[in-house]
Amino acid sequence: MKREVVLDTETTGFDPASGHRIVEIGCVEVVGGLRTGAVFHCYLNPEREVPDEAFRVHGLSTTFLKDKPIFSEKVDAFLEFIADSPLVIHNAAFDMRFINAELQNLGFSALPMERAIDTVLIARKKFLGSPASLDALCKRFDIDLSSRTKHGALLDAELLSDVYLELLGGRQVTFHLDAGKQEAANSVAGMHMPKEVLEPRDFSPTPEELEAHAQTLSKLKKPLWQETA
Repeated sequence: MKREVVLDTETTGFDPASGHRIVEIGCVEVVGGLRTGAVFHCYLNPEREVPDEAFRVHGLSTTFLKDKPIFSEKVDAFLEFIADSPLVIHNAAFDMRFINAELQNLGFSALPMERAIDTVLIARKKFLGSPASLDALCKRFDIDLSSRTKHGALLDAELLSDVYLELLGGRQVTFHLDAGKQEAANSVAGMHMPKEVLEPRDFSPTPEELEAHAQTLSKLKKPLWQETA
């Protein structure tokens, strides 16, 4: 089944060209549309101050981040986790721009934008004119947001993985009635259920059963189905 990585970042600002950096990366492995439990998560020292406006969004302060690893210490583990899998990202252009800035600063090649699956674009196409923020989509799909008091890369990646599954059609991923395809769909949903084929049975009554039925009817007084209009 297809492996995908749902990814989110938190940053110090909006533009890496202005010196802003990543402060948190959260990745969630998804296979066949469902989370496997494998994750990659790290906080990063951005080697600069965290502006107040960014702190109000994610709650990660300069003091909290100052003893965290820098991106160069985590890049190998990050690249190993994402491997060559498609990256599912909400507003992909933003996160890809920051990730590629960090990679290129270390001499790595940029990740091609074609690897990104942008859930904002999917949601806007699916729900024309409706809000497409992560909060709005979680509310639309009745996904629990009680733990999201601030933005957090790993939590948001987990929420996005649930949103992504719903955008693809939910846990019932197919309506095919073909036996092979239905079995594959059941496996995707985590409930492999081999089909049991039973031999056809003859339910015609025996002569003894017919006689017993007639005797029972003879004991009934004026049954309604024997009355004539």
